[in-house]
Amino acid sequence: MAKKAKVVKEKSIEDRIWDSANKLRGNLTASEYQNVVLGLVFLKYISDCFEKRYNELVAEGDGFEEDRDEYTAEHVFWVPQDARWQNIASQAHTPQIGQVIDHALEEIGKENPRLKKVMPNNYSRPEIDKIRLGEVVEIFDNMDMHAQGEGIDLFGRVYEYCLQNFAAETQSSGGEFYTPSCIVRTIVEVLQPFEGRVYDPACGSGGMFVQSAKFIQQHQGNLRNVTIYGQEFNANTWKMAHMNLAIRGLEADLGDSWGDSFGDDKHATKKFDFIMANPPFNMSEWGASRLADDVRWKYGVPPEGNANYAWIQHMVHHLSPTGRIGLVLANGSLTTTTGGEGDIRRRLIEADLVEGVIAMPNQLFYNVSIPVCVWFFNRRKKNPGKVLFVDAREMGMMVDRTHRELSDDFVRYDTVKKEDKPWASLPAEECDVQRIAATFRAYENGTLEDVKGFCKVATIEEIGKQDWVLTPGRYVGIADEEEDAEPFEEKMARLTAELGDLFAESHRLEAGIREKLAGIGFNVKEEGV
Repeated sequence: MAKKAKVVKEKSIEDRIWDSANKLRGNLTASEYQNVVLGLVFLKYISDCFEKRYNELVAEGDGFEEDRDEYTAEHVFWVPQDARWQNIASQAHTPQIGQVIDHALEEIGKENPRLKKVMPNNYSRPEIDKIRLGEVVEIFDNMDMHAQGEGIDLFGRVYEYCLQNFAAETQSSGGEFYTPSCIVRTIVEVLQPFEGRVYDPACGSGGMFVQSAKFIQQHQGNLRNVTIYGQEFNANTWKMAHMNLAIRGLEADLGDSWGDSFGDDKHATKKFDFIMANPPFNMSEWGASRLADDVRWKYGVPPEGNANYAWIQHMVHHLSPTGRIGLVLANGSLTTTTGGEGDIRRRLIEADLVEGVIAMPNQLFYNVSIPVCVWFFNRRKKNPGKVLFVDAREMGMMVDRTHRELSDDFVRYDTVKKEDKPWASLPAEECDVQRIAATFRAYENGTLEDVKGFCKVATIEEIGKQDWVLTPGRYVGIADEEEDAEPFEEKMARLTAELGDLFAESHRLEAGIREKLAGIGFNVKEEGV
């Protein structure tokens, strides 16, 4: 009789990345080998996209498979012959593999000007063990990145996964947190950036831009109606954002280099229609002393010890006359009075710029447990003199022991299968992200009714009476418990009957266990016998 073939579950991209990271563990720090791995992910991805287009042209039989224009016309990066993955993989187990990869990346950068400044390099440096590097290349060799699906926020997934797994090893995140996709999705669904200038002054790997593009595509919008601007302080992350957007064919102005949005504003003269950001939480020593007279501090000079209100005012400064902001901050920003922050918050509220505040659930971020909120600002509010408060702290569900996510009706678009997350096929009105977005739309339309424990529209006067505190729970209150209409006598009769049934079942199971144990020679004595 023939042996039954063993079914082997195909590993995910994340699992393979972790396997490759484990190969490099030991002679590189976590931050170093994550950059090595991410560079190879990018190289493999564009190589697979090129190969897919190459095979299509071969099948057409017109001899255009080496015509550069046939690739660029389809937003596929041209890959020179000696930079193609097959050439790299064939030399995986040679001492020159580092040089081979560096050469490939250099050649791709030369042929694709958009990538010239952002291509990773220096795989040939002595610190990288070439035997282990070759083993990593081998892991990637049998992985078809392109087959994972177009439109996936591949780099976002990879970056999020790296942060989650590498944070414990680095012992420090440097204030850099990849924004969970459900938070980004919430901001995008509320703002609905269909057209205009979109800006993120702390853009990370470009997740806000990717989600905005997805939103537009899902609603049959035109990406050409949106222009993207951003800035990022971390050099490696700035490069990753370029790569992330390049893979998707998205054009963006992220500045001529990485830089500090406060001290080196790459878009100082520009105004934007939509600003979405998750800046570093509670950042200290951000340069306040050098910028004391900055034009951006219209509502007050932010304190040196915390940049939260510097970020807020930087974004408000860059708003167009009809612009809107969606901003993730630590919850402390809603109540603080330190260093004049309370006065700045009061002036922003009195200027009628604050449109709404959402208190988000805990444990949404992979590598930080700090409670967060989302602020919304609007220069042209449809409901002047009012602010929407949403308490979403009880929303979402735990997907593992430490991580919570908000449900989203578009979650399957982001590659999640129904069996992985039970809400993947829920109707929109039952999904957390869509419920929050619908609440904001009803508020804007003037049709929203307050829901105790969830949402409340408050006037500026009411907020003033609360000492300008913006904590949603202070306004929405606590949801009423459902009234128990069952008469006491009937309830007790029902519960005692149910308890009697449970006791009877317990005795039956106990007797069965005693019988089984006795059958193998073990008698359990009853208490008191």
